[in-house]
Parts: sequence; structure tokens; C-alpha cells
Amino acid sequence: MAVDQLSRAFVALADPTRRDIVARLSLRDATVGELAESYAMSMQAVSKHLKVLEEAGLVSRSRDAQRRPCHLEPQALDLMTTWIERYRRQAEERFSRLDAVLAAMDHGDVPPPQPTPRHEAAPNEGASS
Repeated sequence: MAVDQLSRAFVALADPTRRDIVARLSLRDATVGELAESYAMSMQAVSKHLKVLEEAGLVSRSRDAQRRPCHLEPQALDLMTTWIERYRRQAEERFSRLDAVLAAMDHGDVPPPQPTPRHEAAPNEGASS
């Protein structure tokens, strides 16, 4: 099953270390060694985290002479933000409508909703003779 870029990005950011790496790279580019200094783990472990972030499209690496700095790719974050924002707006619209109904009920403009009567089956209803 192919996993889309949005799913890979959310999976990558599920790990707190990777979220912290993204936060650090949002401030400035850094090499694996520079990033590893901040964690109680090996450079190899940090490299594995970076590989997951790269596969998700969140981070890229470039070459600057002997240096291989890691760079945050903001367009991947934009994709996530767009997805989240769509559902945030929908939820906000639902809450606004609910607020309006509740305010109208408080002012007596709208009668409170009545419970929907339940259909109760008569004895032997649906039984074949």
C-alpha cells in the first residue's frame, strides 16, 4: 500500500525527537553532528531520524564543500497546515452555528428542541404467522 506524503509527514512528526529536530531546523540549517550534540544519542540514531524526515519530505540535505547541512522544507509543513486548517474551519463553523442556536434559545427566540419519539415495536410486530 502506497502511503501519501501527508501521511508520511504526520507519521514522521509523531516522534518527539523528530519534532524537536524540525523545530531546530526551523531556526537554522544544521549538520547531523551539530544536531546530535543536542541529544543523548549517537550520530547514527540522529541520522535515522533525519532519514525518516527526509522520506516524509520535511527535510533535505545539501552539500556545502565538506559540510552536508540539513534544511527544513517548508512546503511539506504547508501541506500539513492546509489539511489541518480545512478541518479547523469546519469545526469552527459548526461551533458558531451551535453558539447561535444556544444564544437564540437563551433569548427565547427559538423553542428548545423536542426529543424525537422512538418507534416502539408492538408485540409480535414483524413476526410471521
